[in-house]
Amino acid sequence: MASLPLREGRYFEPLRASALVGEPDGVSVLDWRAFNKPEAIAQWDALALEASDPNPFFESWNLLPALANLDSGGNARIAIYRSQGKLLGLTPLARSARYYGYPLPHLHNWQHHNAFCGTPLVARGHEAAFWTAMLGWADEHPGGAMFLHLTNLPAEGAVYAALCDVSARQGRPAAVVHREQRAMLQSGQSQEEYFDASLSAKKRKELRRQNKRLSEEGVLRFHRDSDVDGIDQWCTDFLDLEQAGWKGREGSALACDSANAALFRAALHGGSVRGRVERLSLTLEGMPIAMLVNFLSAPGSFAFKTAFDEKYARFSPGVLLQRENLALLGRDGIDWSDSCAAADHPMIERIWREKRSIVRTSIGIGGRLRRSLCRQVLRAENGSNAEGL
Repeated sequence: MASLPLREGRYFEPLRASALVGEPDGVSVLDWRAFNKPEAIAQWDALALEASDPNPFFESWNLLPALANLDSGGNARIAIYRSQGKLLGLTPLARSARYYGYPLPHLHNWQHHNAFCGTPLVARGHEAAFWTAMLGWADEHPGGAMFLHLTNLPAEGAVYAALCDVSARQGRPAAVVHREQRAMLQSGQSQEEYFDASLSAKKRKELRRQNKRLSEEGVLRFHRDSDVDGIDQWCTDFLDLEQAGWKGREGSALACDSANAALFRAALHGGSVRGRVERLSLTLEGMPIAMLVNFLSAPGSFAFKTAFDEKYARFSPGVLLQRENLALLGRDGIDWSDSCAAADHPMIERIWREKRSIVRTSIGIGGRLRRSLCRQVLRAENGSNAEGL
């Protein structure tokens, strides 16, 4: 164990700034700056459209600005899988010296605090081949890592199922180390039917009263936008609105950190250009009092961020806006929406009735000794409650 490196950002081979189009078949792990080229982004965007399980947080318009603004330690890389010259899989990777406070070096899928899905982008039908190649690469290049840790994985879908199958077939130690249920939206009901079924008659009556009282304060309007027109001002308004509330007071608002604010602006602009972002707002006398952002990645949607003006809290503007957001149920190409909210969220779970299981997993890599160490870690972490993949 003494030979295990413990400094962040010193775990990969020397950086190799190679163009994506020039990489051989198999797995390559590259400096993310090599992907900031038109030909590489075109391949990346094509993969996102073919992915069996959508993940807007790992699409080019979202992940590249995230890395540019938040990978301050230079520890992140992008791993790709190619076959017959075509890009078929992609995920960001990093190495860490500590595992939730413990000195356990490991590989993991790189994410930031405002990324809510960690599923790799994998072309439909190539899920097993992707994991076979990726785990094989990890076996050959473990560095000091004792295991591979993957977070924010939806436990449904072809990519996670293939990970479970490949790990079991190869006899790897593997377990779910954390599971939570996140609110989601998935129903054949109409917007009105779903809303009526979610809230009691008494609550719906109260919301109608609040809507009427709010309208008496001035001109109340709802807006839905999905293009780049006015996006700079919209981003400014959202950042200001969020910072003015409890998140600003706690220091967790996006605008409290210039890097997070820059990522927000860049991601919304890049996603809007590609038709992957929807912006909703409720305005009173032209001023926004509730706003939210959806990332659209067919067949799914991800509710990224929401904010409301606390001066109008007695009118429940956030709930009024969520009522309008239920129009997702009738949107062409969108079958479900992930709330991206913490489990047991007090507001969203009153409205969104379905659940999505989100897991963290750890998987053994390397040779016999390293996998034996992984088994010990899993046993210590989970005891008799260990849940296999």
